[in-house]
Amino acid sequence: MNDLWEIERALHREGVGVVCGADEAGRGPLAGPVCAAAVILPEGIELPGLNDSKKLTEKKREALFPLIEEKAVAYGIAFATVEEIEELNILRAALLAMDRAIAQLDPKPALALIDGNTTRGISIPARSIVGGDAKCASIAAASVLAKVTRDRLMVELAEQYPQYGFDKHKGYGTRAHYAALEAYGPSPVHRPSFLKKFYAKR
Repeated sequence: MNDLWEIERALHREGVGVVCGADEAGRGPLAGPVCAAAVILPEGIELPGLNDSKKLTEKKREALFPLIEEKAVAYGIAFATVEEIEELNILRAALLAMDRAIAQLDPKPALALIDGNTTRGISIPARSIVGGDAKCASIAAASVLAKVTRDRLMVELAEQYPQYGFDKHKGYGTRAHYAALEAYGPSPVHRPSFLKKFYAKR
């Protein structure tokens, strides 16, 4: 069993102070914003079934979401828009969304643990952890908040743009999604830079 608390416990032993975890959801899709969350958890709290959001079923994520909201010392959820993704690139937009989520936290963390391999653009002291959403409790909690929030937004966008089926694939490049793009062309919430290959093939 993977101990999700190991990293945070070691940091507390070093006397680091308040630590948050941050993660994003939606780096890969062809449409919609990227969503990020940052979470400060009380030390050693039990959140049954907590894991990297990608390893959890939708039902499990939906069950964990209110639990994390309730038990967290603090949490923040933020987006970077399709326009920002296009202007900055997806990695920088994801880091911008994480920085926005961290900025919402009170108390202010002494250190942010960031899922991935870079902390560029994070305004407070930060440490990157590759695969952090499966190694660190607060990053895992952030991954659940970000994923559920983004999925819910894509369901709302499906009402606005029903022809694309966003509620089913959440903007990812499925066969049905590409077929809808063939039939209707892109919507205002599609990411033009993500469609270059699709149009090149045509």
